[in-house]
Amino acid sequence: MMQSRLFRILIILAGIMGADGVILAAASAHQGDATRLVPASSMLLFHATAILVAVALAERGIIHLRIGIAAAFGFVIAAALFAGDLTLRHYAGHSLFPMAAPTGGTLLIVSWLLLAVAAAWPRRGT
Repeated sequence: MMQSRLFRILIILAGIMGADGVILAAASAHQGDATRLVPASSMLLFHATAILVAVALAERGIIHLRIGIAAAFGFVIAAALFAGDLTLRHYAGHSLFPMAAPTGGTLLIVSWLLLAVAAAWPRRGT
């Protein structure tokens, strides 16, 4: 039950991230000097897909469940930090907090490594 709820939450967050990524892509195409919005859009779109893949793999038992869920939530938090910081800089002229984008980028790297560990970690009974 709890596992299903976590998967559902992650899928909802991925959907929101995907929609936001498309919105930022459109904004970057139609606004002048919106160069910060392009990487923000890309990070949201790429990692929304990564979340869906992590959920599907964890649900099927292909990767370690808890580590896979941790990686997926890491993608959510990290992409939000990275994209949120760049978007706020573009629209408000200031950062989310000092080093927000690099912190998000570092957490994205850690989340990808967690996904690799989740795949390498043996499941019980395998």
